[in-house]
Amino acid sequence: MKLEYRKIKLKLRHTFRIARSADDFRYSVITRLKIHDIEGFGEATPSERYGQSVESVEEALSRIKPRHLKSVDYIEDSLEELSSILGDQRAALAAIDLALFDILGKRVNTPLYTLLGLNPAKTPVTSYTIGIDTAEVIKEKVLEAKRFPVLKIKMGLENDYEIMETIRKVTDKPVRIDANEGWSKEEAYEKIKWLEDKGVQFIEQPLPADRIEDTRWLKERVKLPLFADESVQTSSDIPGLIGAFDGINIKLMKSGGIREALRMIHTARACGMKIMLGCMIESSIGITAAAHLSPLVDYADLDGNLLITN
Repeated sequence: MKLEYRKIKLKLRHTFRIARSADDFRYSVITRLKIHDIEGFGEATPSERYGQSVESVEEALSRIKPRHLKSVDYIEDSLEELSSILGDQRAALAAIDLALFDILGKRVNTPLYTLLGLNPAKTPVTSYTIGIDTAEVIKEKVLEAKRFPVLKIKMGLENDYEIMETIRKVTDKPVRIDANEGWSKEEAYEKIKWLEDKGVQFIEQPLPADRIEDTRWLKERVKLPLFADESVQTSSDIPGLIGAFDGINIKLMKSGGIREALRMIHTARACGMKIMLGCMIESSIGITAAAHLSPLVDYADLDGNLLITN
């Protein structure tokens, strides 16, 4: 086994502004794993929101020894052991998870979606994300996204009404709203009621992640479906969201990779929830890995590599 990793800088086309932060670039860690002369690639895109950084990812990856990854014959066993070793550094775990499944597919010369028995024709179209910005820049972004039939609109600041009104002056495409924990209970109620006749498919993470009871209160009073993002990281979080959310957003960098994402899909279905497959700002390595699972979900938001210039 040989494991190499390096940091890369992902340069954003526009300043990417959400309710809690704004960035002109993000860092990602690309892994190259070699087992029995087959190379697999993975990616870790750390998020400060989940206690991760490039430094924490690199430190976590440095704990991995050759004995932990002897073959791809027992991926489940290997990833179970690595999960204990890496702890809450799930982006680092995802980087290894992706590389292992890449090696597996290359070894049998078969794409992962085929190994999973999935039909790529059932892949939902991805939305394209429009970050918080001025009215003029939002118009520019919407025009740039003209080939995408669905838009994901970031909200959570004082100009939410202006953002939606600007969008509707430019396009009548269906939109998905993501508040990134930016609203209070009362504000969320007021804004979601206002959005109900604006061509919105659903609202993502309206309240802070730990405000589950307030989200239940909200769900009882609004018509638009509510989706969890920051409130859900792994399959163990899902049962506690019943009655508060209609669906969840699964991201490989939150969950720890493909293995846990599959568990989340099955758990969400058992709990009667819809599923969106999302992403961080990532390169095509992470996005491609997630795309293999997309026939299993209802919605896709796999545009991370489309938001960067390199």
